Amino acid sequence: QVQLVESGGGSVQPGGSLRLSCTASGSIFSMIAMAWYRQAPGKQRELVATITTADTTTYADAVKGRFTISRDNAKNTVYLKMNSLKPEDTAVYYCNVDLWNTPIVRQTYWGQGTQVPVSS
Repeated sequence: QVQLVESGGGSVQPGGSLRLSCTASGSIFSMIAMAWYRQAPGKQRELVATITTADTTTYADAVKGRFTISRDNAKNTVYLKMNSLKPEDTAVYYCNVDLWNTPIVRQTYWGQGTQVPVSS
């Protein structure tokens, strides 16, 4: 079993900053990629950012230039630094990890989600 534990969520005012963390533990043979998704009220879940173990990154247009995804391979942890937050960033943020449990078993896992309300 692989579990993802998220932390760092909470309320923040527009223009503020927040850093989310997600740590994976359990049966991990090799990491492939980590990502952050979010789901705003009344909207579909969307991909926010991704990062591979080779440190290549992607960002959704809505967050490019404001959010930064990073990782610590030794800790099996991915971070999402969010700057200049806007009310439209309000969502439940989910960590997602793609990994090899063993040399022949590949799985993806989701974190429990963490609330990020952005309001004054």
